[in-house]
Amino acid sequence: MHLAAHPSLVEQAYDAIVGEIADGTLAPNTHLVQEVLAERYGVSRQPIQQALLLLRSDGVVQDAGRRGLIVAPLDMQMMRDRYQVRAALDALAARLAGQRCAASPEIAAHTRRQGERILEAGFQAVAAGAIKAMIAHDVAFHAFVYDASGNPMIKPSAEIHWRFLRRVMGEVLRKSEPPISIWQQHREILDAIIAGAPKDAEARILSHIESAATRLAADAPTGDASKPGRQRRNPR
Repeated sequence: MHLAAHPSLVEQAYDAIVGEIADGTLAPNTHLVQEVLAERYGVSRQPIQQALLLLRSDGVVQDAGRRGLIVAPLDMQMMRDRYQVRAALDALAARLAGQRCAASPEIAAHTRRQGERILEAGFQAVAAGAIKAMIAHDVAFHAFVYDASGNPMIKPSAEIHWRFLRRVMGEVLRKSEPPISIWQQHREILDAIIAGAPKDAEARILSHIESAATRLAADAPTGDASKPGRQRRNPR
């Protein structure tokens, strides 16, 4: 899989690495070798190096002494902290989106059309068992709710947390209940928004996020995430 010219190669490399961490191709404690990743994605080492620095800053990869960088074990406290922030932002977005739909049938109809397209794509990804696609459409659904809120500050505020949460979502999708339930919850959230029921929309999206966090906490490995365990060699 070679990368196109736009967006920047650093952004593409970042997304590609996060995608492989999220779907389990790059497991926790996997040693990340710049040359191997550069060959895999068909780019030079420079964008890979920059992407890895960003991933380290975001807590997705970590230093492993002389061995360089490894995929960080999942930090449960960081996960809980980020889910709390995400819950607050998503609840605000769903409530505002519901208020906008209540105030305008035109906005409600437009919101329905947009949301239904994302739901259709999400259910198709579940049927295909495509974890990367499921994550992409899940992110798209929540970004859609942010946009539907009419508050342009919510989406960029949430973006930094989604960099981490994409990886968390991969853990949830691989380890817990059939992901069809996630998209059924998305449908319920959309229905509440377009019905112009802001309190119901807020409650449903909070329940959705709490459910995801609870599933992950139940399935996640125990132990100190700051101490790398057995490490896999160069992935190919």
